[in-house]
Amino acid sequence: MFEIALDLLNKFPDLATNIPPQGYIPIILTLVKTLASFVRGSRLGRWRLWICYSKRTYDLQSRDVDAREVVSFLCQKLRDLEHNQFVQNIAVEAIFLAIKNGIPEIAIEIAVEIAKAKKDILWTSTDPEDSRTIFAYAIAHRQEKVASFLYGHKAVKLYDTDEYGNNNLHLAAKLAPQFQLDRISDAASQLQSEVRWFKSVEEIVPRFCNEQKNKDGETPYQVFVKEHKNMLKEAEEWMKKTAESSTVIGALIITIMFAVAFTVPGGNDENTGFPIFLNTTAPAESFTVTPFTLFIISDAISLFTAASSVLIFLGILSARYAYEDFLISLPIKLIFGLSFLFISIATMTVAFCATLYVMLRGQQKEVIPITVLAGILIMCLVLMQLPLLLKNMALTPRRNIFDRKTATA
Repeated sequence: MFEIALDLLNKFPDLATNIPPQGYIPIILTLVKTLASFVRGSRLGRWRLWICYSKRTYDLQSRDVDAREVVSFLCQKLRDLEHNQFVQNIAVEAIFLAIKNGIPEIAIEIAVEIAKAKKDILWTSTDPEDSRTIFAYAIAHRQEKVASFLYGHKAVKLYDTDEYGNNNLHLAAKLAPQFQLDRISDAASQLQSEVRWFKSVEEIVPRFCNEQKNKDGETPYQVFVKEHKNMLKEAEEWMKKTAESSTVIGALIITIMFAVAFTVPGGNDENTGFPIFLNTTAPAESFTVTPFTLFIISDAISLFTAASSVLIFLGILSARYAYEDFLISLPIKLIFGLSFLFISIATMTVAFCATLYVMLRGQQKEVIPITVLAGILIMCLVLMQLPLLLKNMALTPRRNIFDRKTATA
C-alpha cells in the first residue's frame, strides 16, 4: 500500500499540500493514522531483528521502509509551509497524531521541517478544546524522544497550564497510555519507568510547579500517587515474589555447595587428611589448573555468590517499597541479586563437571555428553535471565532524559 502512495506522490507532488474537499482528511493525516496502526502492530523485537530469515519479518521491514519514505517525502513538502496556513495546521496536527499513536520518529521528522521554516509554530496547538503545546502533549503521552528533541532545540514552554490547571509536571504524573505500559513486561519495571519520567520532568520545570495545584486542588505528586496506587501494589507483589523464589534457590545452592566442600570427590587420604585427588594432573599441558582445583574454586565461588544473592534478596524483602525506591534502589539490588545467582548456578555446574572428570578419568565417552548437557543448561539460564537483567539495566537511569547536549546531538 505504501509503495503505491509513494508512486502517486512522485507523479503528483501537489497532493501532499493541496487542500482536500470538505469532509475529506488531508493525505498526511491519513498516512500517519495508517502508519500508526501498522507500526504499533508490527514492532519487531531485538531477537527478530537479528534473525531475519522468516518471510513475515522481511515483509514487515520492507513495508516499514516504504511507509517512512512516504512520510519523508511529505516532510520535504513542508519546507514552504511559511506561506500556507493550512499546511501549517495540518503539519502540527500530524505531529500530535504521531505522538498520540506512539511514532516518535515521524513526529520528530515533521518537527524538524517545521523548525526550519517557522520555529514558533512548535509552540502552538491546533485543537481549540486542548490548549496544550506539542511539548506538553509529548510529556502526557510519554514520548521521550519527541520531548527531548523539543527541549534540546529550546522549542518548549517549561511552565504552561491547560484548561484544567495542570502544568507539565501534572501531565507527567498521570498514568501512561496502556499500549505503552504493555510494552514493559512486569509491574516493577512499569513503575520504575513512570517514576523516572516524573523525576526527569520535575528537574526541568520551575520549582514552584511542584507545589502548584490544579483545579481539583491536587499537586503533581498527589496526582502521581493517586494514578499509580494500584501499580505500586502490583510492583511490590512482583518484586517480593521474585525475591522470595530467588532466595529459595540461593539457599538451596548454599546448602549443597557447603556440604560438597567437606565431602570432596574421592574422599581424604587416611594418613595425611588431604583429598585423594588433590594432585590430579590437568587434562592437557595447556591447562594450568587441575580438575580438582577447578572443583574447589568453582565450589567456593558458587557458595559465596549464592550467599551474597540471598542477602541482597533479603534486603529487597525488607525494603519499604516507596515510589522512589523503584527508581534506583530496588532495581539495582535486583540486578546484583540476579547476577550473583546466575554466577552461582553457572559455577555450580562447572564444579559438577569437574567432579565428573575427576571421578571418571579416562572415560571421556561418559564425561563429554554430560559436560555438553551442562553447557546447554547454562545457555538456557542465560536466555532466561539475561533479558531481565538487560531490561533492568536499561531502565535504571544514569542521566536525565532531558539533556540538551545529547538531545541536540
